[in-house]
Amino acid sequence: MNPLLEKLQPYPFEKLRKLFADVKPNAAYSPISLGIGEPKHPTPAFIRQSLADSLDGLAAYPATAGSDALRTAIAGWLERRYGLPKLDIASQILPVCGSREALFALAQTVIDPRRGDALVACPNPFYQIYEGAAYLAGAQPYFLNSDPARNFAPDYRSVPADVWERVQLLYLCSPGNPTGAVLTLEDWKELFALSDRYGFVIASDECYSEIYFKDEAPLGGMEAAHKLGREGYPRLISFSSLSKRSNVPGMRSGFVAGDATILKKFLLYRTYHGSAMSPSIQSASIAAWNDEIHVQENRAKYIQKFNEVTPLLAEVLDVALPDAGFYLWAKVDKLASISDVDFAKRLYAEYNVTVLPGSYLAREAHGINPGENRVRMALVAETAECLEAAKRIVEFTRKLAAN
Repeated sequence: MNPLLEKLQPYPFEKLRKLFADVKPNAAYSPISLGIGEPKHPTPAFIRQSLADSLDGLAAYPATAGSDALRTAIAGWLERRYGLPKLDIASQILPVCGSREALFALAQTVIDPRRGDALVACPNPFYQIYEGAAYLAGAQPYFLNSDPARNFAPDYRSVPADVWERVQLLYLCSPGNPTGAVLTLEDWKELFALSDRYGFVIASDECYSEIYFKDEAPLGGMEAAHKLGREGYPRLISFSSLSKRSNVPGMRSGFVAGDATILKKFLLYRTYHGSAMSPSIQSASIAAWNDEIHVQENRAKYIQKFNEVTPLLAEVLDVALPDAGFYLWAKVDKLASISDVDFAKRLYAEYNVTVLPGSYLAREAHGINPGENRVRMALVAETAECLEAAKRIVEFTRKLAAN
């Protein structure tokens, strides 16, 4: 067996199952889960219909590069959304079966296995695929702790030069999971300068880009590169997905875009990897990328939900409206001294509400675990259910403080 598999840690939800294994939740309350970031809003009817109308595509093998029609739809969306100049659909865009598998697979393409000291830098806390991709590509993860004082951005300037010299791939997540923070143009300028100096590839995970709460949409990596005059998006690959934008996580449909030289090698890898998108899914994806009305309606539901839930929780937890995404990243010891793990376990036992301990989403690095004493709450259900969960959390937290 591949010995690198032994380096993989259990996924956060497996840890959560073990935490709850001996707990019998209070039967007086119906179960509410804020633990998993799985969109629960209904899939738009026109996407469902497009998929149903395209089932003849099941009779054909799909091309790994996807159809011209799909790549044209993706290019059109990128150009409209980020104000980009016309993209070359043949070399700068590649459909993928959800951003998750592509985020993992890119490391297998980018990392040089001859380099025994290779590093993959990633935010901490983080989406665990980044860590697994690093290990299974033969590299080591290097964790960049989020800093609440910097809107949860890491302090890139504190990273020693000898570390950057070993970094071959940098994972970013903007809007961030779990923090909801968005990188600024100045952040991107600093990161591009580091990439130019040390030669590493930037993988920009942007799957939460269409759920935001301010008037201005989150800045994307390719948008930042264009604004800074970086023609051809050197050493930059952006990832996006329909899962959150269009409420179709089961379709497994997304794309990568950016540096044509890297994408040429990535296409070669994927040809052998056997990860082509079904023609039926491609047709439904074209319909989704070409429509913005359903995205605006979806975003409006999240805005209403967060505007109602966040003030309630802020009474008892250290939490604020994020820049974007559908998570609240709450510090739980505002009123009572309690760990994130104990908070999650007792909340589940006493009020039948599931949240994810922040320490499960992070690693101890540079002397701290930046997820400690925080919990991630995914506000993915309908507003009424999220409000009920918030009311229970308020009651639970006040009871903790009183004791």
